[in-house]
Amino acid sequence: MAQGKQYKDNSQKYDRDRLHSDEEAIAILKSLGTKNFDETVDLVVCLGVDPRKADQMIRATVALPSGTGKDVRIAVFAQGEAATAARDAGADFVGGDELAAEVEKGMTDFDLAIATPDMMPTVGKLGRVLGPRGLMPNPKTGTVTPDVAKAIEEFKGGKVEYRTDRFANVHVPIGKASFDEAALLANLRAVVTELDRVRPASAKGQYMKKVVISTTMGPGIRVDPAKIAAGVHD
Repeated sequence: MAQGKQYKDNSQKYDRDRLHSDEEAIAILKSLGTKNFDETVDLVVCLGVDPRKADQMIRATVALPSGTGKDVRIAVFAQGEAATAARDAGADFVGGDELAAEVEKGMTDFDLAIATPDMMPTVGKLGRVLGPRGLMPNPKTGTVTPDVAKAIEEFKGGKVEYRTDRFANVHVPIGKASFDEAALLANLRAVVTELDRVRPASAKGQYMKKVVISTTMGPGIRVDPAKIAAGVHD
């Protein structure tokens, strides 16, 4: 994909090969020109794990203290009282078999799916649709739960899911370009602290190999893992 003039101009405003502290990286990102929309700020962390091994495949959630800046659309597979609770909590789509039928036909106008445990036999049949989009509910991420109202509140309030891809990278949106530096910094540190917490015991050598932040359309800014919140992440 061809890179625009703004991208090239921004790339020349700082040393792209240098490892910056987290505060420096956020300050650089905030100083760069952005497009005429509120770009998402993305964090990518390359981990020293082998995602082909089950005990090194990382998938969980982290609460971003500053929120995501995004209106999260949530579909809830539930019936009866749980369905009522989901609607009251602000779920965008709620239903049982009828919602499953819509999704099976290709309706995926949501960012997150939550299900009560009793609905999983039905939801499990939607793997072909939900799986490739990363939308399949999972107990590990709190998206299979009897307390759907609490889950909706948490995810709409800034809780995000993360997982390693097949290259051992973790991609997490940590806010919007319009966020102030303190808000972005708090979110970045929350993610790094969480990744430290879930470090697999079997992961050997350097754990955080590469940390990069960028806006949706902007160049990457390298962050020194050892200079994040004064911690050492090796």
